[in-house]
Amino acid sequence: MPFVRIDAMHCDATRLRALGRAVHDALGETMGFPEEDRFQVLTAHDGERGLLRHGTYLDVPRDDGIVYVAITLRAGRPAAQKQALYRRVSELAEEYAAVEPRNMFIVLTENSHADWSLGHGEAQYL
Repeated sequence: MPFVRIDAMHCDATRLRALGRAVHDALGETMGFPEEDRFQVLTAHDGERGLLRHGTYLDVPRDDGIVYVAITLRAGRPAAQKQALYRRVSELAEEYAAVEPRNMFIVLTENSHADWSLGHGEAQYL
């Protein structure tokens, strides 16, 4: 059960949906999440009321086409599976939303079964 936040500059609703689909499809392909397991917050920033800051850390030439993807999920997946996810998200974001792979910034945050309530005030995974 991943929780996904996507932030992008100057992005219309169609492109935001395409980015959400790219991440969701990649999570399904690389980690086996089912189609109906989609919990996403998609946010566009206009450069005035919302900004995204970036640099060229590790010599990656990012620009205002940057897309930040933050995925929270339960711990336990191997590094190779995470690397496959990063690669596939970047491929699909380029295909679906014309985002250059150099502008895909992805971070995973892992937690435990006790850290999720999926409704009704219950911890369903416990």
